[in-house]
Amino acid sequence: MATTTASLDVPVPAERVWQLIGGFGSLPDWLPYIPGSELGEGGRVRTLTNEEGGVIVERLEAFDHEARTYTYSIVRAPFPVTDYRSTLTVRETPDGHGARVEWSGTFTPAGVPDQEAVDLFHGIYTDGLAALRRTLAG
Repeated sequence: MATTTASLDVPVPAERVWQLIGGFGSLPDWLPYIPGSELGEGGRVRTLTNEEGGVIVERLEAFDHEARTYTYSIVRAPFPVTDYRSTLTVRETPDGHGARVEWSGTFTPAGVPDQEAVDLFHGIYTDGLAALRRTLAG
């Protein structure tokens, strides 16, 4: 099993950040390379479309509005991994003047070296958090 985590501190209240990213179908609101998200199964499954038209299906595994966190798994995707689980969390920064967003994942690489899979998802997370920073600044 491999893991990776990326985090971002922003000078924006945690509650405001959570309002933007806390909805399971909200990725297109802040992640430009995911222009489409369709919810199914009562909001527990999201079907994402990327810029190239590829489809990723993810299942919501846990959601805690008060703790500002949710965990999801991949049902179907073009990624070289199995047993994928990821968590997105928003907390107040230690100084209380902003938010820390953390995006982490665990997965089993399939047909690729562990480091290649880790680099892939670490890149997705860091690029996604950079996009979030731009969205919040705009």
